[in-house]
Amino acid sequence: MNSEHEASAGDPDVWQLRLYVAGQTPKSLQALANLQRICEEHLHGRYTIEVIDLHKHPRLAKQDEIVAIPTLVRKLPDPIRRVIGDLSNVQKALVGLQLVPAHTP
Repeated sequence: MNSEHEASAGDPDVWQLRLYVAGQTPKSLQALANLQRICEEHLHGRYTIEVIDLHKHPRLAKQDEIVAIPTLVRKLPDPIRRVIGDLSNVQKALVGLQLVPAHTP
């Protein structure tokens, strides 16, 4: 899997996202498809996605403290956020990325 760039990484309004996967498994492919759909709906033109295959680059897991895959890491804007799973629960992914506020009772 290669990096995918939708916007200029130097732009401060651009969200920098990194998706950690382990090969091209169905769950990894689903996570990428879900992430692309979420980004197009909520960050159109304001995001970059970097896909890191831990089968090819296992040492990269340590820098972002990856303990499960797939894991999405929001590098920018600060603070760094992590969402584990295939992102099929869109509401949970949006809250985890802080794109929408969590519902309060």
